[in-house]
Amino acid sequence: MSSSHEGTFDALRSQLREAAASFADGPDALQGILLGIVDDVDRAVGEPLEIFPVCHHSPASATAMARRLREKQPKVVYLELCEDMAPLLTELRNCRLPVAVQAFASEVKGFPADWAPLSVVAPITEASAEYQAIAYALDTPGVELVLVDRSSDHVFQWQEAAEPEPTAADADAEAPTAGEETALHGDAVGVEIGDLRPRFAELEEHLLRHGRVRHWSEWWHQYVELPLGDADHDTYRQVMLLIGSLFRRLAPGDPHRVRVDEDRERYMWTRMRRHLAASGADPADCLYVCGAFHAASRVAEFGVHGSDGFEISPRTDTVWQHGLIPSSHAAIEAQFGLAGGSVSIAATLWAKNLKRTGVQPFQLAGQAGVKKRGKAGAKAAAVPAPTAAPAADQLSGFLRRPPVLDRLDEDELLGWSVEIVRAARRNGYLASTADAIAVFETSILLAGLRDRAKPTPYDFLDAAVTCIEKDAVPGRRDVRRLVEIMMGGDRIGQVGYDALPPLARDVHDRLAALGLKLEQRGVQRALLDIAGQPELAGCSDVLWMLRSLLPGGAVRPIMGERGLGGPPPLQESWDLALGTHQRELIQLGYEGVSIEQVLEQRLRRTAGHPQATAATVLGTVEDALRYLRSNRLAQELGTRALDVLVTERGVDGAPEVLRLVRTLLAHYRTAEPVLPGWLESFVKTGYAHYCTRLPMAFTDEDATVRQVGAMLGFLFSMEGLALSLGCDRTQLELAVAQSHPTDQAKTALLWAGQVQLGALTRQELRERCDALLANPLVLPAYPRYLSGFLHALEPVPNLTDFVVEAVSNAFGRLPDPVLLPWLPTLITTLRGDGAELAPLLIREAGRIFPGRLDALDSWVPPWLAQPAAAPALRRPSGGPRGLALLAAHPAACDAAAQLLGCEPVWLSPVDEPSGAVLLAAHPETAVALGRLLTIR
Repeated sequence: MSSSHEGTFDALRSQLREAAASFADGPDALQGILLGIVDDVDRAVGEPLEIFPVCHHSPASATAMARRLREKQPKVVYLELCEDMAPLLTELRNCRLPVAVQAFASEVKGFPADWAPLSVVAPITEASAEYQAIAYALDTPGVELVLVDRSSDHVFQWQEAAEPEPTAADADAEAPTAGEETALHGDAVGVEIGDLRPRFAELEEHLLRHGRVRHWSEWWHQYVELPLGDADHDTYRQVMLLIGSLFRRLAPGDPHRVRVDEDRERYMWTRMRRHLAASGADPADCLYVCGAFHAASRVAEFGVHGSDGFEISPRTDTVWQHGLIPSSHAAIEAQFGLAGGSVSIAATLWAKNLKRTGVQPFQLAGQAGVKKRGKAGAKAAAVPAPTAAPAADQLSGFLRRPPVLDRLDEDELLGWSVEIVRAARRNGYLASTADAIAVFETSILLAGLRDRAKPTPYDFLDAAVTCIEKDAVPGRRDVRRLVEIMMGGDRIGQVGYDALPPLARDVHDRLAALGLKLEQRGVQRALLDIAGQPELAGCSDVLWMLRSLLPGGAVRPIMGERGLGGPPPLQESWDLALGTHQRELIQLGYEGVSIEQVLEQRLRRTAGHPQATAATVLGTVEDALRYLRSNRLAQELGTRALDVLVTERGVDGAPEVLRLVRTLLAHYRTAEPVLPGWLESFVKTGYAHYCTRLPMAFTDEDATVRQVGAMLGFLFSMEGLALSLGCDRTQLELAVAQSHPTDQAKTALLWAGQVQLGALTRQELRERCDALLANPLVLPAYPRYLSGFLHALEPVPNLTDFVVEAVSNAFGRLPDPVLLPWLPTLITTLRGDGAELAPLLIREAGRIFPGRLDALDSWVPPWLAQPAAAPALRRPSGGPRGLALLAAHPAACDAAAQLLGCEPVWLSPVDEPSGAVLLAAHPETAVALGRLLTIR
């Protein structure tokens, strides 16, 4: 068959050889490239197994594919797509396009651990050649569809571990930014059929500059899509092969990139030859659909008669999960570096091509969201294939063909101009009929300035922005977004119920009692009257688990909470967006068959991570009790938390550990008869651990005052339980005595701890604060001391009134020249370092200070008021008032005498002596009582 093509492109070769000799200094290099391109085209055209080159999401490729399939009616279709995705293609009929075929692996074996999770997606739209091939093969009896590209496992096997390959989006300034729709594919590696974009930056820059366009999508639309929309089969094939060969020969010599491209081609041709040998199919009855970049291949394995020396490496032990996820035009544009709105424009152009050419496309039976094409498709499918004829040289004529202005395009442009003005009015723009005329004329003007025969949608977009938007956007949508919506908008696909994994279907079934359309995009409000409908309690459990598993916007509680040990809820209100976040719900199905299983696996994985902290593991214990109500899992995770705490050397997680331990203790004391063994061991071990770390934390510059305060809070609040479990209070006293902080806030925190232990009285603490206020050199640092006192409210809450006193004394004693510059520092310190403790201070201040302004002048602070009975109790003398006190309380006197080792002897009431006689009779008692009164 190759002999029939000999001499087909001889005329073109002669022209290119003459051009190379005329325009190049030396004909060798340029001539080699130009003639090599023709050789690549000739080689691909002469291959017995017909190669159909395509470009991903190209309307011209889709139109040519539909036309060729009806003409040739191949019995075997080889498709450039990951071979392990084949079982999913039949589920496309249960989806609304665009969707993406995905391979996902959460746990990796044979790859670097930091690569996890692994994800590969292949988006599919109606205006794509691969969808036409899939629909034809699946709905035509006797046709076999074979995916021949490398598996998802090989995609990552062939990647370099050093750094990921740069994507086209990195170099495209017009690529859309990440958002809700653009992030539908996540961080997946995209498999693109027909990656036709120059990998030579200078070449792309040259094409854009001379084509007078801003980005690659616009160049492709102008110079490839529109000319090939009406081209015949031979012309289409030869032009696409020419472009693929050109980009391939001018690509930079990146060894890794070249090796991957060639290995993919060797892989695909090896698979096809093996299938031909096993099935006995005739290559003339087969069609090979691949990207134009790979169609012009020069590897030795190329063709049905190529060599068989390529060895396919075995897959790793990584377990891959497969499914369909929703996609969108914006997600495709973001992942593959296309300009914003280009896929929507392609969809519009696809509809125009079908109407203009009369080609009947293929669509899967029962496909959701696809317009029915009538019965013409069935009749067209029965047309016999024409007799094959030798291909003629169509390149020479195509390259010389001038663009032709179509009158229909002017009518369409006028309709666009009227429609954009109408849309602009609805969105608050002061647009008029004059603006519609201006947009129409400006589009034609821009097309002329850019050497175009007719305005493109990109010219119209620039004209609309210039003439309508001007300098302000009155609403939330700018004119660029309005044009994208008018051109078809960002179509977002949906995976049908039958194509969902078991977990996602189970979620839909368990939430069916809510009576909502969960597959619908957008936010829906769910009201749960659990008291009136007890069966909704199960829906509440599902929603709380989904809240912990899905992103924040998927399931959001409006009313209601799920805590430990709380009463059952009576009513709840939720905002649900499961349709919007369908991809995340589907990926949960890759991890298990129920959300309970997935949640348990995630909790175990989080707790078992090598970098997990005690606070992190205690958080998993709380989630296990709150969402799963599993004491078994809590016991397992709690034991892990104890092991992690012993090995910790820092105190970063002390605040969270304190909060979680208090929460768990409160839960178990109300819900269980006894505390679990792991929690008692955690309190005991934590008491000793924090006592050991306390002196170092006070002097460590990296440890914050909040973290040290949390350590003291753990020690003081857990002291009773820890002592009952066998801990020694002396260890805490020694730890406090060995602490010598240099930071002002930590110093104040240490003073508060000493007050709690009884090593420092409040009066002594008050005197130290007064000394700080009296020292001009210390005044700038006084807010730091107050910050320490504020954090001391966590471990020593009974110091709240003293902190109010300290702040009040500062405001009352400092002069304005000192107080006013110091006040902003105080406010920022209190707000930044102790925002969660400030309410305690405010409540105490409201209790102490008078509630009325007129009472403030006569108000005396409680810390300045002196009790009247205090001087009498502190008198050391044994005068008459002291004797009267002893006589009034004989039991106290007897107890004191026995404590001192004296025999209490009282005279009878009849012979009651005077005070001097009594003192003389018992001199030891008198001396001891005098000392005791002096101490008190």
